[in-house]
Amino acid sequence: METENGFIVSLRSVASMPRDFSQSSLDDIALKAFSQLKEYFNGQRKYFDLPIKAEGSPFCRKVWQQLRKIPYGSTASYSDIASLAGNPKAARAVGRACNKNPVLILIPCHRVVGKNGNLTGFACGADKKKLLLDIEIKTRS
Repeated sequence: METENGFIVSLRSVASMPRDFSQSSLDDIALKAFSQLKEYFNGQRKYFDLPIKAEGSPFCRKVWQQLRKIPYGSTASYSDIASLAGNPKAARAVGRACNKNPVLILIPCHRVVGKNGNLTGFACGADKKKLLLDIEIKTRS
């Protein structure tokens, strides 16, 4: 995780989360993020309250804005997101924007699936995408 001027600018893996946050030398924003991610993985958090700053092209930013609107425990197709981002024929470009998402989970690209519902593409692998969706589906009510 990277933070900059009070914003989370990168979260590409949660594998290196510290076990004891009080012993960590991380800044306040990173500590808050790790705490909220821990709650999320334990099924106790459905929404993140964190300042993020995701840099990308105008299309990527439109896509990421739409991804943040996908409800917890729900999915949308790449073509759905392309339409919502203003370019209905750009499903593949949505996939590329998801792949460029600098703050995984916080911008929930794991909620984007193929048109037929298949778990296609995810920077951390389809198994991790399934894990995240399973957490959400199990705890969405």
